[in-house]
Amino acid sequence: MDYDVKKLSETAELLKVLAHPVRLCIVKGLLENGGCNVTHMQNCLNAPQSTVSQHLQKLKNAGIIEGTRDGLMVNYKICNPRVSRLLAVLFSD
Repeated sequence: MDYDVKKLSETAELLKVLAHPVRLCIVKGLLENGGCNVTHMQNCLNAPQSTVSQHLQKLKNAGIIEGTRDGLMVNYKICNPRVSRLLAVLFSD
């Protein structure tokens, strides 16, 4: 077998970031809605803004999401097609 250790490590890191219920919920919601802002996520998750922001930062650092500023508001969306495909498989009920 030929293993690409770098690619396996990158995939493992991606899965580690997604392996938290709140982050998984955020990414699933972004996929279903095509994107949204922190206030919307905060209301859906019933979580404080600081908690949502911490999870968004981890997702952003992992290259899973990106934010677009519109005045004072930042709208987030999934920017990693692998994540979109993965979630489509995970939540295909």
